[in-house]
Amino acid sequence: MDAQQKLKSLLNQLNTVIVGKPAQVQDCVACLLAGGHLLIEDVPGVGKTTLAHALSRAFGLQFSRVQFTADLMPSDLSGVSIYERGKESFVFHPGPVFAQVLLADEINRASPKTQSALLEAMEEKQVTVEGETRPLPTPFFVIATQNPHDQLGTFALPESQLDRFLMRISLGYPDRAAERALLNGGDRRDMVEALPPVLTPPELLHLQQQVLTIHAADPLLNYVQDLIAATRSGRWFLQGLSPRAGIAVVRAAKAQALLAGRDYVAPDDVQSILPQTIAHRLVPTGDAGRGPVEQVRAMIESVPLP
Repeated sequence: MDAQQKLKSLLNQLNTVIVGKPAQVQDCVACLLAGGHLLIEDVPGVGKTTLAHALSRAFGLQFSRVQFTADLMPSDLSGVSIYERGKESFVFHPGPVFAQVLLADEINRASPKTQSALLEAMEEKQVTVEGETRPLPTPFFVIATQNPHDQLGTFALPESQLDRFLMRISLGYPDRAAERALLNGGDRRDMVEALPPVLTPPELLHLQQQVLTIHAADPLLNYVQDLIAATRSGRWFLQGLSPRAGIAVVRAAKAQALLAGRDYVAPDDVQSILPQTIAHRLVPTGDAGRGPVEQVRAMIESVPLP
């Protein structure tokens, strides 16, 4: 089976578990192919955790889950050194962050101190404990879920941490047909446990290398720069995108092109991933009257195509 067929098979498998959300599932797969971290924001009970678990199973990755709570300490994530009498020395016991996929469940329920402990892991793919730096497994992804900020007991994620997520997606409620399938069907968690891996970690790393070889022509890059410039104009958002966010847009668009079976990026790829890739990094101007995602879509309409 070639890579394209495997990706199709992987998407089909995920869509049997997360019914009625093919666009969001494709965004998640594109995010991991682009080597980025994923933030899933929505109300409790719409399948955020199930989706994260299904992604790690389908990609054949070692999975670890941490339920973030107000009393979670940074050492609960990274691990601790414990004195062992038999060895007469301290032995490091790695924490759950030492996995290929870390599911940070309800990340915005933890204190800012614990949230910031994830920053080094997400950016550097390593953690420093008691002065010693330890590399994390390869590949390493954080898939975080969070509840809306107006719910009790949540801390807003700092901008610096939001910027580390390549994409933020929202699942939303299922439509009537999808909800009927959920009501008729078995337990989704049991379905996830039964999922066979479609890819192996080496195959995933190969696909990530393939994403980097997807061609982005000069007119396409001009279009991306026009979109970035629009975010900085002051008309749509209080502050514009950083160069790091621009690089993220191109990487995500390349992954989307690979999923579409092309070896070049089209403007459609950029437009389809742009709201998920930049809305969480931006604050609309006060007179917008729209949320960040709607504001990004309105901005896209105003920027001429190449």
